[in-house]
Amino acid sequence: MMAGNRISFEVMRYTFIIAALAIFLIPIVWMTTLAFKPVAEWTTAISEITWLPKNPTLGNFEFIFTGQTDELIITMPNTATMPIIASLVIASLGTLIAVVVGTLGAYGVSRFQVGNNLPLSVLQLRLFPPMAVMIPVMMMWSYLALVDTFWGLSLIYGIVTLPFSFWLMKTFFDEVPREIEEAALVEGCSQWRVFYRVTLPMVKAPLATTVLFVFILNWSDYVIALLLTRKDWVTIPVYMNSLNSAMTGEMYGSKAAIGLIAAIPPVVLGIIIQKHLVRGLTFGALKQ
Repeated sequence: MMAGNRISFEVMRYTFIIAALAIFLIPIVWMTTLAFKPVAEWTTAISEITWLPKNPTLGNFEFIFTGQTDELIITMPNTATMPIIASLVIASLGTLIAVVVGTLGAYGVSRFQVGNNLPLSVLQLRLFPPMAVMIPVMMMWSYLALVDTFWGLSLIYGIVTLPFSFWLMKTFFDEVPREIEEAALVEGCSQWRVFYRVTLPMVKAPLATTVLFVFILNWSDYVIALLLTRKDWVTIPVYMNSLNSAMTGEMYGSKAAIGLIAAIPPVVLGIIIQKHLVRGLTFGALKQ
């Protein structure tokens, strides 16, 4: 009887897992198939829509990279090449700024108690939605000639995601035993050497997790990029929003194509650091 109940429980559990996985995969599968559908298949009536493309084509990718295709009698003035480069440069620099500053700040607060109100002050950067502070930011960036520049957007990305980096790394540093650092100091290491050669390698997995998390936030941002870019450093989300025409309306096939390309960097980064992810995500899970 117990064996039968256990089998039933396992069947129900795996059925639930498969159903949940199918639900989460539906948007990904739909975007993937839509990217390879010709114009006639993604502009058809809803009743005629099919999951798989009847006549697979690379026309959507051709359109976003060349600005024209044989299937559409329109020409886009901008291609996806520069937005992809802009997103890679800006998201990477923004992540670098946030992680470096956040890690150093988190270590200082965790080990030296630098300012009792500093952690809360950093958190206040995220207490307000971005739209609430973007007007003064736009005025300052315009005065400093940082609008539509990769430095301007990278800097604001680093500032906006700094609280996430700071608080994640502070939790991880709090988990590292101080006795190990004290032993290294007794042996003659400087405080900087202790941080670089002893503490930092111990939080390598959490650091990789923080990098991935912050990069995804910067990579997927739309509002800030929309307000602080014009044409030179437009990112993928802003470029995707511009894919429409009077002939077809929303160009869903082309948007799916650029969306599929946009999914590659976070996935590749996740694969590269996957061996650190599980430990990084659970490093401070039991901290009270």
